[in-house]
Amino acid sequence: MPPREGGGIQLGALSMLTRLPLALLGAILGCGLSAIPADAQRARVFVASYGNDSNPCTFGSPCKTFQAAHDAVAAGGEITAIDSAGFGPVNINKAVTITSPPGIEASIAVPPGGTAIAVAAGANDIITLRGLTLNGAGSGGTGVFFTTGAKLAVIDCVITNFTQDGILVHPSAATDTLVLVSNTIVTETPGGIVLSTFGPGGVQATFGGLTLDNNTDSIELITQGGPINLMVANSQIGHNTQIGIYSSGGSAGPGNHLYLKNVTFSGNMPHEIYLDTNTLLWLSQVTQQVSDNSNTGAGVFCPNPGSGVFTDLTNHINSFGQCTKGTNPPN
Repeated sequence: MPPREGGGIQLGALSMLTRLPLALLGAILGCGLSAIPADAQRARVFVASYGNDSNPCTFGSPCKTFQAAHDAVAAGGEITAIDSAGFGPVNINKAVTITSPPGIEASIAVPPGGTAIAVAAGANDIITLRGLTLNGAGSGGTGVFFTTGAKLAVIDCVITNFTQDGILVHPSAATDTLVLVSNTIVTETPGGIVLSTFGPGGVQATFGGLTLDNNTDSIELITQGGPINLMVANSQIGHNTQIGIYSSGGSAGPGNHLYLKNVTFSGNMPHEIYLDTNTLLWLSQVTQQVSDNSNTGAGVFCPNPGSGVFTDLTNHINSFGQCTKGTNPPN
């Protein structure tokens, strides 16, 4: 929150100042003005196609790139795109929101092997990305790469055509990292959304309203440290060349928990869901569409002991492979 305004000199003090010598009054005012930094950061800054990175990033004088705006905005502040344009990759090291209003396409084109948005923020920082279009153009490496921070929220975004991952969350924190991905499209990438831990902290994630299409694997959960708990709701996962959702919960500890509700799978070869190790899966209102493709493999496949599936009577899954299967009441 910006400093509260209106805390200036009171009237009584002002009347006293009018009796001071002008030289002394000027010295007082001069000291006060010199205490204000020339490049004071603002709570809200702007970018535009006609902007310039030497500008102060105000609405009247916007910056040209997201990086310049990030460097100018106060921690916890907001960067807003005024018009549709490409605003360049950005490295985020503090709490910030980057957003574009409806009807405006704020995009980031990525150089070969590069990352559109890299996040290495503080332990308590929340990063929100809203209304952005990230395009790897077939050569960019990763859309969003998150390593440190308290929470990542990706809302109303389009992420496409990267050579590695659309969203990669790879924290090493001692506490859990929160991840929200909502109303977002991720397509044409080897790893659509990848959650991967290697520190003692886990990941608590919620995905909703997603379209994940034509990736290699659309969702990957890879536990090398703390466990991953993921809820996916009201989403479409289709036409992936290998697996819709892959989970490896590690060899010890609580493992991964995966909850799916109102999710439709179609055309993922050879399996819609692959539980490699130590994962418990809950299904409700989950449908595997097999009529539009040649996929006759298991809807859910468990090649190793330690994983199991709980399903109510609302699901339509082709088969459960080698999975241990139980029932739970409809949610």
